[in-house]
Amino acid sequence: QVQLVESGGGLVQAGGSLRLSCAASGRTSSSYAMGWFRQALGKEREFVAAMIWDSGSTYYADSVKGRFTISRDNAKITVYLKMNSLKPEDTAVYYCAAGPRGFYSNYRAEYTYNYWGQGTQVTVSS
Repeated sequence: QVQLVESGGGLVQAGGSLRLSCAASGRTSSSYAMGWFRQALGKEREFVAAMIWDSGSTYYADSVKGRFTISRDNAKITVYLKMNSLKPEDTAVYYCAAGPRGFYSNYRAEYTYNYWGQGTQVTVSS
């Protein structure tokens, strides 16, 4: 089992920045992919960003490319999502997820991930 705990959400004005953290514990592995997803009120959960832990390869949704950056700290077994130039439409509950990487894995898909955090609320005011 892998446990994921997100933190760093909050209320920010449009144009501002936030950094989300996702601390992993338990049976973690460098062969995992780490993803960030978000779910706005009344909408389906959507992919935001992902990183392959050992290679460092990253993937982004078009809506956040150039504004959000996913990174990791190996020593702390923590993945981050730095969000800049935030917009009201970025308002959502943000979830961290972990799952095994694979040659045919689709890191933008929820089904790739076995473990999920509890989510952290991000609210961007206009």
